[in-house]
Amino acid sequence: MTVVSTLTKPLVGLKAAYNVIYLACPYTDPNPSVRKSRFEAATIAAADLIRQGRIVYSPITMTHPIDMVLAGAANTLGSDYWVTFDEAFMVMCSEIVVLKVDGWEKSRGIAREIAYFKKLGKPISYISPNHLAK
Repeated sequence: MTVVSTLTKPLVGLKAAYNVIYLACPYTDPNPSVRKSRFEAATIAAADLIRQGRIVYSPITMTHPIDMVLAGAANTLGSDYWVTFDEAFMVMCSEIVVLKVDGWEKSRGIAREIAYFKKLGKPISYISPNHLAK
């Protein structure tokens, strides 16, 4: 294993609170290849934000592999299953960044996440996958 030492170390030093990004990305789709593509896009976006020294929680990066174990590779538990998990992390995050991949505007999960952050008065921003390092 190679350790990359050129990355910023966001957790150096103790702080009472951290600014943590909740990275929102659509996931649920009947097509397993679409779900895999969205997982990959979310993971690349999270890595890009981490390279910038940001602290990121990417629910799709975390839950896609678990979803595949629980539901099987060809199926998904769907967005509604993960609501409780998502909200447990959203309350701890200081802002939401929405990854604008295909389907983000129609995603019920993204709409729910944006509404949650609006209700808490936390910042909402958007990024395009076209501007990310691969």
